[in-house]
Order: sequence, then structure tokens, then C-alpha cells
Amino acid sequence: MKKTTILGMITLLLSLLLSCSNNKKSNDSKEGIVEVCANIKERHQLMEGFGASDCWTLQFVGENWPEKKREEIARLLFSKEVDSQGNPKGIGLSQWRFNIGGGTAEQGEKSDIPNPWRRAECFMNADGTYNWDKQMGQQWFLKAAKEMGVEKLLAFNNSAPVYFTNNHKGWSPGGIKYNLQDKYYEGYANFLIKVAAHFKETGLEFDYLSPFNEPQWDWKAPATQEGSPARNEDIAKLIRILAPKIKENGLNAELVIPEAAQLQFLSETGRYPERDNQLEAFFNDTSALYLGNLPEVRKSAMGHSYFTTNNNDTLIQVRQRLKEHIQSMGNGLDFWQSEYCILEDHKDIGGGNHRDLGMATALYVARVIHADLAIADAAVWSWWTSVSPVDYKDGLVYIDRGQSGIQSKEDEQLLQEDGFVRDSKLLWVMGNYSRFVRPGMVRIEAWLSDKQPLEKQMDNLMVTAYEDSKKGEYVFVVVNYSMEDKKLSFESFCEENDLDDDEVTVYVTSEDKNLTKSTVPVDNIVVGKRSVQTFVLYK
Repeated sequence: MKKTTILGMITLLLSLLLSCSNNKKSNDSKEGIVEVCANIKERHQLMEGFGASDCWTLQFVGENWPEKKREEIARLLFSKEVDSQGNPKGIGLSQWRFNIGGGTAEQGEKSDIPNPWRRAECFMNADGTYNWDKQMGQQWFLKAAKEMGVEKLLAFNNSAPVYFTNNHKGWSPGGIKYNLQDKYYEGYANFLIKVAAHFKETGLEFDYLSPFNEPQWDWKAPATQEGSPARNEDIAKLIRILAPKIKENGLNAELVIPEAAQLQFLSETGRYPERDNQLEAFFNDTSALYLGNLPEVRKSAMGHSYFTTNNNDTLIQVRQRLKEHIQSMGNGLDFWQSEYCILEDHKDIGGGNHRDLGMATALYVARVIHADLAIADAAVWSWWTSVSPVDYKDGLVYIDRGQSGIQSKEDEQLLQEDGFVRDSKLLWVMGNYSRFVRPGMVRIEAWLSDKQPLEKQMDNLMVTAYEDSKKGEYVFVVVNYSMEDKKLSFESFCEENDLDDDEVTVYVTSEDKNLTKSTVPVDNIVVGKRSVQTFVLYK
């Protein structure tokens, strides 16, 4: 055998050994990496947006606080702008919920609502005239929302004007019947139309009107806020009077109902007779209370996620049952999760008492958002109150006089004029969804290659994905609830969908980051423990 041939074989053998070594090194470097997968042809809900309400804090902040601080709060909630590094300045809410008050603020202590921060003004006077200078603080933020590009405005109320109620209070005298005198159904409908028409004239037209809020609760004394129970027949009666007035008065608002106090009341029976099973009552065409034939009534199932989140089994099963019920009706209903904050105890965060500006509550809520979107197909997801003055887990932004909320009567009074503004991790975690999952995008089926069961996902890694066909963009939101860093890759998704980017844009919210932007390799991503990350990929 020639010497050159022997050398060639040795060289080839060394080359193969080196190649195997390099391949082993490459395989080892990808060990433990989980692929993020999605099927862009399996499409779910059309996204309508993410929102929050102005209850009740902004009545004082918007009217009395220094303008720079008002603008700071508006920026945090509504802005779509970025700083010089590309980091979002705010969470870009796409729906804003304006509370139409019932007049308990004018009653003062006679309202029997002790806390002035929970009373609300009314545009109507006792003699039936209107004063459009009421609720000026809320109007300031409504205008700011519109100017900063919030896509949808919704008006809702907790009580009819106190002049129309059975007990002339903004809360119920007891029982399950609606706190509205029978002779004033027409007048109350006219009131809502008058308010909607006024705001249309000022360029702040409401896209949606929600006349009922949590009709299952009795809202009797001791009163903590405006509110009233309502039977399904009470709701149907008012809606049938109200609906034709919308077109007659040249309005475009859609009526959205029923704002159920818990998701179970939309599709289940037993606990609140005459006030539950509301989807069948209003959207089954065989029901005597059927409202689905009214063009002004939007075919949306509106409910609140309260008291459904304190363990993973309930979190999953309630939403699975709701989705199955909506699908079985076969009439095109979508689902809106229209209000949520922390009300029940959980081992990870305690209960609703005491503020938490950090990641524990933020991650807990991220898990709820994920479940509502991925399991129940929520098209809208809204937080309860945007700004909170109290020591409770109910705000995105918090205000105070230097302590955790109102601590005294003096605080209660002084905070109406000025104070400190504090953002929260919850604000920015919600921004991982609201800032990037915009109205008109479609949720597509997404999963992780390790395919853990739902119960385990809820304490580990969760992913949802969305497509913006107009922009040619895919958005993935990944929640890492666990105490360990996780390695992910989008390489398979990119190959399957002809995306040749080597890097992906990511926005991270964690203990030390607030929607912080960076670019990372598409095939070797570290999702830090206890973080939420939004990934944007382009076609």
C-alpha cells in the first residue's frame, strides 16, 4: 500500500473522529432545551384586547393631582411608545372601562358608603337635568386613553341613578330583584342613552355599554360600593327597552352582558336560581329571555374570573367546562373575561390583603391570564381597577402618601390632592400581553416539546402564541412560574414556517426588568426563573 494512501486514511479517520466529537459537543450544548412549537393553521379566538377600569381612584387623581403625575399614570397604562433602547414606556391597553356613576358621591355620608374613594358621581341631577362637569377626573383619563390610541372604550355602571332606585341608595335594600323602581326602567334606559350620546358628541364615543355588573351578588348593607343584584328577567327587561334606543339615537355602541360575578354563573345552575345559567337564558333562541336576536346585543359571554383561581384543578376545569358549553351552543358566542383582581387565598401569595409590587402576585395573575386565553379562549382580558390607593392586591399602579395605602383619615383626604405614583410588576407582566397582543390578532395553537400535562404546566412553563397576518409577525408569551431557569428554542418553528432569522426579539419582565428589550439566539434561549417573556418573530 502506498504511503500517501495510508496517510490519507489516517487523515480521514481523524476527520471522522473530530466530526463525531464536534457533533457530540453540539448535541450536549442543546441538552435540556425545549422546543417552542406552534401550528399556524390551527386558529383559535380573534383577540379583541386587554383592558382595565377607572374605578374609583381616578375621580380624584384625574381632577386634582398635578398634571405631570396624571400624565405619568396615563403613560404607564396607555402608551405604545418606546424609549431610546426600544423598551416600552407603558403597557398599551387596548380597552378602557369608564364607570358611569349612580350619584352616591353627591349623597356623601348619607349614601351609607363610608369610604369616599368608593362613591361615584352622577351626570343626572335630582330634577332630571344633566351636569357634564361631573366625573371630571374620570373624563380626564378617558380623554387621555383616546388620545394615546386605546382602541376601544367601554362604559359600565354598578347602579342606576339613586333617584330611580327602590331605596334611593346606590346599593340594594336586600333580595334578588334589581334595585330599580318598575316605573323607571324607561327613564334609566334614557339616562344611559343620554350619557352615551353626550360622549359621542365630544369625540369619546363608547364602543360598548355594559349596564349590569355582577348581578349574582346581593350588594346589601353594609355597603362598600355601588351595586345591585339583578335576575335574568330584570336584565332582559332593561336590555329590550335599551337596545332599540341605540339605533334611534344614532349610536354605534354594542350592549355587552351579563358581567357574571364568576365564570360558573355563565353556564352552570344551582347556586343562584334566576341569576345563573345566563348563556342559556340570553343566547339560546328557545329561552323566553332570549336577547341574541337583538342586533345591538353583542354575542359575547362576559364574566369575571373571581374565585376560580386558588388551585390548578379549579383553574383548569372551570374554563374547560365554560369553553365546552359555549361551543355546544353553536351560535358564534365568544368569551370576554371582563374583570379580575386577587380576592381569594392562595399558598403562593396569601390573599388579597396587602400590596405586592413584586413578581409573586404578577406571576399568579400571569397564570390566570394564560388559563383564560389558552383554555377558555378569552378574546378580551381585563383587570379590575387600574390605580389603587389602598393596601390591597387590586391595582396595576398604586398611589400613596409614603406608606402602603391609606392609613388614616388624614391620608384619605390628602391623597385626593397629591401623592406618590408606584408601578408594579403586575403592570409590566400584563404588558407582556397587552402591549404585543393587539386587537385583530389571532391566537394559534402552541405547545412545548416536553408536552407536560396542564396541571404541571401551571407551575412550570406556559406558552401562548398569536399571529398578526397584516404585519407578518408572530408573538409568543412564555411564563416561567418555576424557580429554575429554562432553556428554549424556536428553531423548529422557524424552519417549519420559513423564518430564517438567527435571532428573536424578546421583552422580559422579571424581578429586575420591566419589559426590557433584547435579542437572543433563536436556538438557545434562557427564560429566567420567575419571569414572563414575550418573543416577537417576523415572517
